[in-house]
Parts: sequence; C-alpha cells; structure tokens
Amino acid sequence: MIPQVDGDVVRRAQRGDEEAFSVIVRTYQKPIFSYVLRAVADRELAEDLTQEVFLRAWRSLPNYAFRSQLSTWLYQVAKNLIFDERRNRSTRPPVCELVPESGPAALDPPIELTETIEELWAAIEELRPELKLPLLLRDVAGLSYKEIAETLDTSLANVKWRIYKARERVQLALAPKGVTEALGGAGA
Repeated sequence: MIPQVDGDVVRRAQRGDEEAFSVIVRTYQKPIFSYVLRAVADRELAEDLTQEVFLRAWRSLPNYAFRSQLSTWLYQVAKNLIFDERRNRSTRPPVCELVPESGPAALDPPIELTETIEELWAAIEELRPELKLPLLLRDVAGLSYKEIAETLDTSLANVKWRIYKARERVQLALAPKGVTEALGGAGA
C-alpha cells in the first residue's frame, strides 16, 4: 500500500510551496521509479522519466482536482510518459534490473531464488504494454484495481482481465522452466 500525502500538503504545493512539493516527491519518488523501471527496463531512462513525472506534476499540480488519489494521478502521468517514450523510441535495450529495497530485505537472496527472480522479470518484460503496465501497477506499485482503472483510464473489468491474462502468460512462460513451482505455482 502506497502512503498518501495529506490534502493540506497537496493544497500548499498547488500554491507553489516547494517544501510541500518536496514532501510529495519524497513520498512517491521510489514507488514511481520502481514502476517506471519495470516498464522500461532501463535504469537511466527510468531515472529521467521519473524526474519528468515530477516536473510535469509540479507544472500541472494547480490543475489537480482531487477526483482521485494523488498517487493515482502521478501513476497516470508516469503511464503517459512511458507510452510517449515507447512511441518515440525505435528500439530499447532488453535490460531488466531489480530495484534494490532498503533495509533488511535488501540482503542478496540465495542463488536459486535470484535465478527464479530473473526468469520472472524476463517473462514480465516480454508482455505487451497493455498487459505489463496493469500488472506492474498492481504487483509492484500496489495500487488497487480501482486505482489502476483510473490510472489507465479503462474499466475495472478490463483491468482485472488484463492482470489475469498477464499472470497467465507469465505462468505459461515460466512453466517449461519449472519456475512456477518455485514461486508457489500461483499467479494471483
């Protein structure tokens, strides 16, 4: 679950308060970066796009109308940038990095698990964007189905179907390698 910034902080940022906006950036920078990195599979590009998300947010924040959570709005900005980038780039490198977490969870996993994780991310990387982005928003960013529907400007049923199909395709890609058993065999 992504923490939400207090509405008063958002209103102060809308009026140009840079300190309030820095609270927004600190709160959402890591989850937005993780989402963008998984979507584009290029650390430098993800850093650039994440910075652009917050630049656009700063410029557009006065127009934010509180119709959705701020995190949903920011993910929508990120999604639009990702789609713009895909349209503008003829090729992209097939690099997939794991974003290190801070704290005790950042310990290196056993080699067998590392290989399983790499297989999983490789399978996710092969998904079409219309399946990959909702899956990342759900399983990496932790958004609810409703928030994903708002972010992607689609129906709740469509979001559920896309995530189901994405998980199914990942399972199918991993099954010949025996990875589904290592992950518990579940796709939900």
